[in-house]
Amino acid sequence: MKKFSAMFLVFGIFIFTLVACSGNSNEEASEETEDGVVQLTAIMLKHPLTESLENMEWLAEAEEKAGVDIQWEEVSADWDERKNAMLAGGDIPDLIVGPNAITDGDFAQFTGLFQDLNELMEHAPNVQTMFDEKAELEIIATQESGEVYGLPKYQRYWPESATMQFINTDWLDNVGMDMPTTWDELHEVLLAFKEEDANGNGDTDDEIPFDWAPVGTGGFGFFHPTVLLGSTGITPSESGTGYFAEDGELKNFFMDERYKEVVVFLNKLYEDGLINQEVFTQEYTNYQSTARGDGDTAKVGYTYGWEGTDRFGKALAPQYTTMEPLKMSDDSTDDLRWAYDNNVLNYGTNMIQMSAQTEEKEAAMRFINELYDPETSMQVLFGSIGESIEDHGDGTFSVLPPADDSMDPGTWKWTKSWADNGPMYISDSLELELGTDMQAGNLQQEAYQDAYSRTDLELDVYPGIFLKYSQEDNNTMSLRNTELMNLAMAKFAQWVTEGNIEDEWDGYLDQLNTMGMPDNLELMQPYYDEYLSEIE
Repeated sequence: MKKFSAMFLVFGIFIFTLVACSGNSNEEASEETEDGVVQLTAIMLKHPLTESLENMEWLAEAEEKAGVDIQWEEVSADWDERKNAMLAGGDIPDLIVGPNAITDGDFAQFTGLFQDLNELMEHAPNVQTMFDEKAELEIIATQESGEVYGLPKYQRYWPESATMQFINTDWLDNVGMDMPTTWDELHEVLLAFKEEDANGNGDTDDEIPFDWAPVGTGGFGFFHPTVLLGSTGITPSESGTGYFAEDGELKNFFMDERYKEVVVFLNKLYEDGLINQEVFTQEYTNYQSTARGDGDTAKVGYTYGWEGTDRFGKALAPQYTTMEPLKMSDDSTDDLRWAYDNNVLNYGTNMIQMSAQTEEKEAAMRFINELYDPETSMQVLFGSIGESIEDHGDGTFSVLPPADDSMDPGTWKWTKSWADNGPMYISDSLELELGTDMQAGNLQQEAYQDAYSRTDLELDVYPGIFLKYSQEDNNTMSLRNTELMNLAMAKFAQWVTEGNIEDEWDGYLDQLNTMGMPDNLELMQPYYDEYLSEIE
């Protein structure tokens, strides 16, 4: 799984590159050809690994079934800048595809720019079936005032967390250390990784003791050290902007003393040279490739990822194991928790939306409907039938191993299809045997089951994806959050690399208060209370 901190996500974590032609307004397409095929324009926010959309057989079939020919613009970076200019100019394509590519805040700010899909639901029976079978998906899709501007996804198979912590057990054996169980023990292990020839290749200077994924300016996401908040009793969940729930009360960890303790610990590790010194400047591709080492020689000792082969490649994955949550110290009495992301792993918000200026709205909705056909959705996630999925001919399917033997299943999935970035509905009735990576990932999650058993999934997990705010409140929060994250994320990088959080903490809290963090929490709490009352 390759999720990103960029708030592509509820959470941000994705990093994108512009790879195709320049934008085209829907006025340049949305017309019918001589054979009756409707031409449309669309933008797809795709993973950097994902191959050209023109190579995806399933996508061509979906367009053909819908009677459309789509001119795609493929975007993999700098989406926020591209989007802001596009929305401000009011010139958008017929369709925009990608995880929360257009946010509820955008809908509130740019009224009239996007089509209310309720008006076209008769042309999308697959979408209506999804809503009928999974009522929570209609809740996710529906704005507080009743409109449906963006459609969600449901991908069913994903576990509780996207982020697992891995440690190289071969390195532990080489330096004669036991599995760490506390922050102090982890510090000692990382020191040994740095000072000794942990990977056994004769070079004591090529080991990276600790690495995490690139951190964006909009907040945290997957594969970030905020999972260490679980050591303090906080359950990090889907909000990259720091919001979390504790005993039914919404809070923000950017103002919490426990967050400060995590940052102090990270600064200690950084000052001792135990964290990748390029952690704040590296690209995601570097983060991923570094962990895959050189042949059978590993380069990273302790890190975060989705699944072993996905993070380290098939050759090195056997050297690593998942670790249970760490205690802060031997005498710590805090309940150990772990990141809970199930809501945003199996569900997604605003995966596809349509321009209100689209001339061929029925045709565009027919294409959307095809994406939500369960068999098409299966291919959106894993790749085309034949190449990536085997059809057994009896209504059952299996995810095939990568055709490229050198590639792990996760990388293959992200290369051959839209994967987690696509709109889809994987029906609970679909009979699909998962690939080896998904099976292994579910087993590797066992390290966190005790932590989840101590977590109240209603009162201690922030359900942001299910909370729908009024247009006014959305605007207010979005503007505040932008300013708040500009400060908080800059300070995080500064404090980890340079220290001084203790001296600056009180002034920093004053700034967050002045910017409106407590006001946001006061605004959000009634929506959360209403959500809790509805699920009782």
